[in-house]
Amino acid sequence: MDFIQQAIDKAREQRQVPDGNPPEQHSDTASVAGGTAGPQNIAYTQTRVVTLNSEHLRRERVIAATENDKRTESYRQLRTQILRIMRDNNWRTLAITSPNSQAGKSLTALNLAISVSLEVNQTVMLVDLDLRSSSLLQKLGIEAEYGLIDVLEGRAELNQTLVNPGFERLVVLPNRATANYRSELLSSPQMGKLLSDIVNRYQDRFIIFDLPALLDDDDALVFAPYADAILLVVEDGVSKRSEIERCKQLLEGTQLLGTVLNKVR
Repeated sequence: MDFIQQAIDKAREQRQVPDGNPPEQHSDTASVAGGTAGPQNIAYTQTRVVTLNSEHLRRERVIAATENDKRTESYRQLRTQILRIMRDNNWRTLAITSPNSQAGKSLTALNLAISVSLEVNQTVMLVDLDLRSSSLLQKLGIEAEYGLIDVLEGRAELNQTLVNPGFERLVVLPNRATANYRSELLSSPQMGKLLSDIVNRYQDRFIIFDLPALLDDDDALVFAPYADAILLVVEDGVSKRSEIERCKQLLEGTQLLGTVLNKVR
């Protein structure tokens, strides 16, 4: 059994609440004001809080929190469908990928994460695992001194990398592009430790992993089986039927929730 699988198994075991007692909650990155009923107000103590530029978000089509935009309804509907399935199955981790790059999987992951964070009492973490061509920082219009690879290679601690992008219940674990990337990092002991940390830190947090395109290299294929569920983003008029069928074959043995048809014209 490899390190990633050990981390996943440990997290799944800890989701079971023994003797009716709630799982231990950690508060090293955020404190929650108020009771369990009603909205939770989160005051981040170590996680960096940034203010986003609304015009930049509009240009990047990060619109899930935009009022009076008809496109936001698609993300609300997607959020509702996914959360229902995830909660019914006691799943907490969702990986999002696509057949090829440019299909819009990162934008889908970001807008979905924002939409989930707007739901009262639901916290969410978005993890950038597209280690070769990270784009979440650019889409948010922010910079980061450290990223996921820095944590894996021991140059930074997890709490030095986490960012709250102004949406109260959303935390982003970004990544910075590096020329020293090695695909083996995704199956390393360091990744197993990191995964265990982010999954177990908050027992009710929904975690979305933005994976690389499935057919570009083996990165997504390495990590996908360790997520509770998978969502495949396909590009209207671009993603070929043969490519989608190949992705379904590669994802056999995982919980493929379905596909999102993106860039419909």
